[in-house]
Amino acid sequence: MKMKLSKRPGALVTGGAGDIGGAIARGLADAGYDVVILDPSPVVASEADSERGSIRGVIGSTTDRNDLVAALSELKTIDVMVICAGTVTAQPFLDIDDDAWRRQIDINLYGAFIAAQSAARRMVADGTRGRLIFISSWVATRPWPEIAAYATSKAGLDQLMRQAALELAPHGIRSNAIAPGIVMAGLAKGQYENEPQYAARVDESIPLGAPLSVDDIAAGVAYLASPGASAVTGSVLVVDGGSSL
Repeated sequence: MKMKLSKRPGALVTGGAGDIGGAIARGLADAGYDVVILDPSPVVASEADSERGSIRGVIGSTTDRNDLVAALSELKTIDVMVICAGTVTAQPFLDIDDDAWRRQIDINLYGAFIAAQSAARRMVADGTRGRLIFISSWVATRPWPEIAAYATSKAGLDQLMRQAALELAPHGIRSNAIAPGIVMAGLAKGQYENEPQYAARVDESIPLGAPLSVDDIAAGVAYLASPGASAVTGSVLVVDGGSSL
């Protein structure tokens, strides 16, 4: 079911050139949002129109505050901020190097902080009762082999979301997270399709029997952005097919 909007609100999606971020951006545009995506990939330079909205791309770093402010300035109003930019490098714990660790913490956690803060400052200045939606992960609470840095960054992200929820509630700003399970996108998709042992381990870990689609995550974002979630803040919506059970 599509959200019914009385006006055309604005949404910024970081990491919008990726599979999950792209699906989220398209879903919001189809729901009537004016959408801007911020991503370092040149892919965002192409403009895509949808039935009820539009998507515009801004090339920039999701860990650069100036780039975030510039992307926000593309919108007349910022009602929804989706923090989806992220990276993962699979390495056994004993083999993780400092650069890989710092890069994942920088993009996944520091980038999320400045994105949320920049959007919240704009919302407060404009008097907008906005929504911050963080894309976390089920591994924030359950270990998975060879992704210690990524899992640690997502655990920190969940607490960042809660802090934002507590401190921004007086301004009417809601802050929540989506915790996807294993999604057929990016690194996980490549491993699932090309590594039989990995695919078998994934299938065994999902009670509902199959990895998620990017549209499953976009649907979760649509809910948290909707009036139906007006009393929801400080929560993690787990969308994982039961993997975390």
